[in-house]
Amino acid sequence: MDEQMRYYSRKLAFEIDSWDLKTALDRKENIVVIDARSLEAYRNEHIPGAINLPHRRMDEGTTGNLDRTALIVVYCDGIGCNASTKGAGNMVKLGFRVKELIGGMDWWKRDGYRTEDRAANGGSPGCGCGDSFAG
Repeated sequence: MDEQMRYYSRKLAFEIDSWDLKTALDRKENIVVIDARSLEAYRNEHIPGAINLPHRRMDEGTTGNLDRTALIVVYCDGIGCNASTKGAGNMVKLGFRVKELIGGMDWWKRDGYRTEDRAANGGSPGCGCGDSFAG
């Protein structure tokens, strides 16, 4: 039983689900939400308040203005995309406290939470996981 408790406690230290994130954002907790996908994917659809920082662009320069006391929550498209995993790893290397959003954008929307998007106007959200930064 102790081994299982350690396992689940460790797992929760690295992941957050959309309900917990939404609740924390509504409470105005000190959280920075990062969309680790391409700029195009971000522009098409993203979690309200999220900033776009593609995982391939994460370095001292691009993260220099981020609050180091905040919890960083990184997300991507979802299960079929690993930009959030790559991004979370990059942010940890840079010294941030990080969690990965389980299920990414896909599960955020499945839970019924609002997004900011262009998709309704003919845009295509797409993953953008492998796209390079177009900034």
